[in-house]
Amino acid sequence: MSKQWSIEEAIQTYCIEKWAEGYFTVNEKGNMAVLPVEGDHTVNIDIDEVIKEIKSEGIQFPAVIRFHDILRSQIKKLNRTFRNVIEESKYEGRYFGVYPVKVNQMREVVEEIVDAGSNYDYGLEAGSKPEILSALAYNTNTNSLTILNGYKDKDFFRLGLLGSKLGRKVIFVIEKFSELRALLEVAKEMKIKPMIGIRAKISVRGIGKWADSGGDNAKFGLTIPEIIELVKELKDKEKLSIIKLIHFHIGSQVIDIKTISEAVSESARIYAKLRKMGVPIDYFDIGGGLAIDYDGSKSVSDSSKNYNLNEYVEDVVYGLKQVCDLEGVPHPNIVSESGRSITAHHSCVITNVIDSIEKKTKHFNTNKVTGEHILVSNIRALYNDLSADNFQVTYNEALQIKTDCMSAFRLGVIELEERAKIETIYWELLESIKEITNKISKVPSGLQNLNEELSSQYICNFSVFQSTADSWAINQLLPIVPISYLNERPTKNCSLVDITCDSDGKIDKFISMDGKSKTVPLHDIEGKEEYYIGIFLTGAYQDVMGDMHNLFGRLNEVHVFCDDDDPTDFYIEEVIQGNSSEQVLSTMQYNPDYMAMVMKKNIDRQIQRGKIQPREGVRLVDFYEECLKSYTYLK
Repeated sequence: MSKQWSIEEAIQTYCIEKWAEGYFTVNEKGNMAVLPVEGDHTVNIDIDEVIKEIKSEGIQFPAVIRFHDILRSQIKKLNRTFRNVIEESKYEGRYFGVYPVKVNQMREVVEEIVDAGSNYDYGLEAGSKPEILSALAYNTNTNSLTILNGYKDKDFFRLGLLGSKLGRKVIFVIEKFSELRALLEVAKEMKIKPMIGIRAKISVRGIGKWADSGGDNAKFGLTIPEIIELVKELKDKEKLSIIKLIHFHIGSQVIDIKTISEAVSESARIYAKLRKMGVPIDYFDIGGGLAIDYDGSKSVSDSSKNYNLNEYVEDVVYGLKQVCDLEGVPHPNIVSESGRSITAHHSCVITNVIDSIEKKTKHFNTNKVTGEHILVSNIRALYNDLSADNFQVTYNEALQIKTDCMSAFRLGVIELEERAKIETIYWELLESIKEITNKISKVPSGLQNLNEELSSQYICNFSVFQSTADSWAINQLLPIVPISYLNERPTKNCSLVDITCDSDGKIDKFISMDGKSKTVPLHDIEGKEEYYIGIFLTGAYQDVMGDMHNLFGRLNEVHVFCDDDDPTDFYIEEVIQGNSSEQVLSTMQYNPDYMAMVMKKNIDRQIQRGKIQPREGVRLVDFYEECLKSYTYLK
């Protein structure tokens, strides 16, 4: 089979154009490349070149590579789309987006988003005290919003009101009725008038993994009777003017545009009726939910969506405008909390393949010997007689011989070496049958899963639990593509396994041209000194939700910016070291200094007994201490 393969075939095989949003492609060298500036393809960053520079700096893999210009492009795209649709629809309110810090709390990400959003008065959303602390420090634009969601205590309110005292537009979203009285008490104590929002528990529910974020059983929000009671209480206290926002949220990854339209329609009616009751609401917060098309299918699968950004914004703006005009109320300013769509594309995990697990044992001697068991002779004969005319019957007979082999072995009828020969010939036979089926248009039903049955497992230097937590926890599909050799035909169908001691540490669900597949086509690593794989769209949640299973820590991070004047079109702006072994051990309450001292004492004791030579003992102590300070992943 020819190794030559077109770039177009690679792009189609890995569905790159479908999930990349124009930010990723394959260049003429056959390498994955980044187009970080929307609409400007003259800036083209070769990821293989980035990897070479990372290695030259002595940074180990696996690593997270962040392309910060993609982050900036996504901020601009979201804000400009809202501005354009608002202008063309003659909508009378403005757009004030906020970034939910929970989606990716990394300081560099938040910093970049705030800076890129400064011209659009793009703010932050926080849902915990640590997130408020970061929002207060970084969202210094007095024209942007700071939205505070989640359950709250008095210190939570005090922190938010500190922001109000600094002249920030801080809005507390009331999730439970009891929060209102606590807020008013703290506000009186701090002598400041707060601004609040009401989170409505609407009847519309999404579909997919986060459907329970909406509907009657939603975790957050006030029912309609509770909202009316809240309005009445504030009216009685002559504090109705503090209500500035109405908010709803129906899920993190809303895959169906119809759900969005229905939620906007219902919430717009609630807004309009409250306005008519004299509630001076200025902001209509549609929450998060703007989805990412992870699998490129443009469908209502859990990893996709059936709309684009412009369609989403049009449904929000035109839907809200229509209800407001019918009800005769002002058009409110629109707020969205779109975190996943902002951050997902800018970050990818790069891991190196360190070995493979194959079903067929290479170089095992299966030559005929005198007196060998009839089962060995029979499967060898099947292999020698295989042809395009008899491949199906040969397959069936081979399956029977393999079954008979296992029974015979359990009864002690055949020897270990004979079993090994049968298994080796069996897998070689199936490989040959697969080559025959690849050349015919209609494959018999019993043989359609041969590619999956013969697939390899590539051992990758990373932890699924640390770097792709959602692929393990909720079966999230993530695009996976080899970084190089994309101008060569991939000859292996593979699943990926990580280096943790856990059978769940694997990825066996992939994007394919036919939808989903249990394998991904990769290249034979034999003869290749290095083979790198990219796991893309990991910037939302994956960066911050990983756990330390097997004590594998956070990855090294490399921050890349484009530079059109540089020959490579990029420069590395910052490198953040991942966790060392002593850091993850300390997190789990170990004391690395004590551990090193104990090991030194034990080695010294063996030196005194003459079991270890003094020179070797020094080296062993140094090695142990060096390992404590080293990266948790394989070199």
